[in-house]
Amino acid sequence: MPNQEITSATAPSEQSAGIIKPYYSPKLCNDDLAPTRDQNWSWYNIFSFWMSDVHSMGGYVVAASFFTLGLTSWQVLLCLLCGICIVQICANLVAKPSQQAGVPYAVICRQAFGVFGANIPAVIRGLIAFAWYGIQTYLAANALMLVLLKFFPSLTPMTLPHWLGLSALGWVCFGIMWVLQAMVFWHGMSAIKRFIDVAGPAVYVVMLLLAGWILYKTGLSNISFTLSTKTLTAGQQGWEMLTATALVVSYFSGPLLNFGDFSRYGKSMGEIRRGNRWGLPFNFLLFSIVTVVIVSGTQSLFGQMITDPIETVSRVGNSVAVALGLLTMIIATIGINIVANFVSPAFDFSNCSPQKISFRTGGMIAAVGSVLLTPWNLFQSPEIIHYTLDVLGSFIGPLFGILLADYYLIKRGHMDVDALFNATPSGRYWYRNGFNPKAIAALVPAVVIGLIISFTPGLHQVANFSWFIGAFLAGGFYRYIARHDRATSGEMRFMKTEVE
Repeated sequence: MPNQEITSATAPSEQSAGIIKPYYSPKLCNDDLAPTRDQNWSWYNIFSFWMSDVHSMGGYVVAASFFTLGLTSWQVLLCLLCGICIVQICANLVAKPSQQAGVPYAVICRQAFGVFGANIPAVIRGLIAFAWYGIQTYLAANALMLVLLKFFPSLTPMTLPHWLGLSALGWVCFGIMWVLQAMVFWHGMSAIKRFIDVAGPAVYVVMLLLAGWILYKTGLSNISFTLSTKTLTAGQQGWEMLTATALVVSYFSGPLLNFGDFSRYGKSMGEIRRGNRWGLPFNFLLFSIVTVVIVSGTQSLFGQMITDPIETVSRVGNSVAVALGLLTMIIATIGINIVANFVSPAFDFSNCSPQKISFRTGGMIAAVGSVLLTPWNLFQSPEIIHYTLDVLGSFIGPLFGILLADYYLIKRGHMDVDALFNATPSGRYWYRNGFNPKAIAALVPAVVIGLIISFTPGLHQVANFSWFIGAFLAGGFYRYIARHDRATSGEMRFMKTEVE
């Protein structure tokens, strides 16, 4: 945490008890965006953050899908390990600047894009996040609806399409999930921290109990770690392995980009690295293995492979066990939705107008926007889902590349924290009218190339690598365009004293 006195005061610098309080422009600062005093998250809190990201209905389906590619079990596990290790390395890189300065992702972007230009990546990330917030809320609401129908079959007439493509019961369930998530979020980051500390581990309990029940019913001999009947050539296996590795990174690309929103609260980089190590490689591989045991067991137990965890849990005989299992999975989905798709737009939209939009207001903008999108209509078409994933990678990859290229290659790992909140031409990150044209010049062509790849039918398979392509293109473009802006030794010494 910075040793300097941190303030969001709107008055000029003043002398108090021998400590100079820096002037932070009200156009750039509020209590939520200012460097935090509460850097108290331990490795376990970071570990729980990743558990909440992994342990959801979406994570379950993704993990199971890798075992249906036609690869052997060791090949799939190797792909999962490679992909998740890439995510771990990237998470450590993204975490450092935010932990160092105690500020969220949107504020860190001011280094590269300028103090006002940072609104460009902030809005892009915010819009992507609240679109997915709506989709995840709909999925959780759909799960809740299945629970209600199982215990109250008389509600079936309410499942017919009613208004804007959603049934009356669907609206009730969506509303319930919407309010529950808003209640957790409204109590702030401390409540979110406590929630994810419980949500992630709770799903492991249900998953392990379900896997134990499957093994008890089917026996170990009926469990297969290769869920596909496809036979691939050596070349096809190599391509599928590369694709699987890329998909792991793409799946985590959203929370990975704005990981700084959480690493800013870390006690130290050592704690964060430890949390990432346990929360990513160890946790994701174990979760994937447990997932495959369950999915493979459903083939023997029910005569069909079931990749929907809600449906699997619903087939357990004991009604109380079913209720507890389904509610736990719903809680887990709320967890990932809050950490991946609620906190991010809250900071991002607050960054656009700090004095008018607080953290809470920014989050509620995302929540209301998620309803206006009618996500159930967006999620009905597999083609739209496919394009959404590719477009997400086309934008997030370049933003990631520029962020790291600027901090590590141009600024060489140092920053002037006070200048992140300086809205005058004398500020180090003012650039041109508050915008850095070099960052924008690197972002635009990288995004355009990614979108061309995504929407060209002949390049469908290459689109799975849109995150990597965008990150390397934008990072490379920016490194070249801004090559003359590299910090000198004197500047680095200056910026280091500002932060440390």
